[in-house]
Amino acid sequence: MDNHEITMEKIVSLCKRRGFVFQSSEIYGGQAGAWDYGPLGIELKKNIQNAWWKEMTQLHDNIVGLDAAILMHPRTWEASGHVANFSDPLVDCKECKMRFRADNMDQDALAARKCPNCGGELTEPRAFNLMFKTHIGPAEDTASVVYLRPETAQGIYVNYKNIIQSNRMKIPFGIAQVGKAFRNEIVTKNFIFRTCEFEQMEMQFFVKPGDDDKFFEYWRGQRWAFYEKYGVRMNKMRWYHHEKLAHYAKDAYDIEYEFPMGFSELEGVHNRTNFDLTQHTNYSGKDMSYIDQDNGNDKYIPYIIETSAGLTRNLLMFLCDAYEEQNLAKEGEPEDYRTVLHFHPKIAPVTVAVLPLMKKDGLAELAKEIQAELKEEFVTDYDQSGAIGKRYRRQDEVGTPFCITVDYDTKEDKTVTLRFRDSMEQVRIPVSEVAARIREEIKNYKRV
Repeated sequence: MDNHEITMEKIVSLCKRRGFVFQSSEIYGGQAGAWDYGPLGIELKKNIQNAWWKEMTQLHDNIVGLDAAILMHPRTWEASGHVANFSDPLVDCKECKMRFRADNMDQDALAARKCPNCGGELTEPRAFNLMFKTHIGPAEDTASVVYLRPETAQGIYVNYKNIIQSNRMKIPFGIAQVGKAFRNEIVTKNFIFRTCEFEQMEMQFFVKPGDDDKFFEYWRGQRWAFYEKYGVRMNKMRWYHHEKLAHYAKDAYDIEYEFPMGFSELEGVHNRTNFDLTQHTNYSGKDMSYIDQDNGNDKYIPYIIETSAGLTRNLLMFLCDAYEEQNLAKEGEPEDYRTVLHFHPKIAPVTVAVLPLMKKDGLAELAKEIQAELKEEFVTDYDQSGAIGKRYRRQDEVGTPFCITVDYDTKEDKTVTLRFRDSMEQVRIPVSEVAARIREEIKNYKRV
């Protein structure tokens, strides 16, 4: 393997070293399947979420937002099928005590009850429900049982009539939501790709039966274009068409990204038919039909086109996609690699860093004044420690697209050096034009 090839180990190391992601409860040995997002990680996550939210709500007049509670009435999960069906088949080795998902094992080994790890005897497969269960109230009995939601979609479905009535929505329309979900995963792996606690960015689009195929293709196109818009290398993306469909689905595609461990799901676009609203009608006794007053009071239960993306998986994808170890040495010179994250400026956790050439002679104070003006509009960083070249490298490593260097000429002619992360090009511009130039560069940004 090329020593400068991207690996998950390099991503994990960078994330901890530079404050993107930390192991949860690390001082106690860490909590498996749980991660904490540091100063740069929370900025990156927030920017991805804001980009998605703008794409869904601000740019679509017929999509509104929702923030539903994590704890819902337990009948919700009976109606959705999670209580009865949301489980994995598990087997345990009686010798080494390792646990395996039966559906992921070699079926010959499973039939022979032979452990793939040690050759010992396996137990019979048994169902393991993936929902976290807890209790509300002082008594821990069956009447007090509630679940941490395993998905955010059901909160949208049970509020669909409320939103129609309160916001005068007419079909077709969508409801967007970003929120945490919880799954008692048997195996958590690949850093933040598969965890017990994660965040979803979901939009449920309600349509008239018969129009579902048209809108299904529309949203496939929209979601693919989102990643292209934010500079993702599209040769690393592909569609996966589900042959075996979930019980609620008419059609389903996943957008997959080529992570270091191979192609894996990033986002799903599903035609869920009217299954969910029909189930909630049956279990709640409340009619979830839509009355189309513009078409002779036509009454029907809408079909739903779902777009469901993992926010934390998106964060991992943007990290992997942006990461590069770039050799800056000219031919015949020793290798000189810089680590750089080619984030789109709208995604980058820091937009612009302000760097005084020296701490003394008033340069630091002047740089602070420039930073104070820029921070009204951009997320900024200030760094006055070490040689300017090393400071550039530090900013490259966290994906800061622009650096402003304040030097002695700044005191004389009110100009600064603007450096671009991707090309490392430097231009001299007046201090008064810095904000406008950065704004223009962000607007016209194209990854090279």
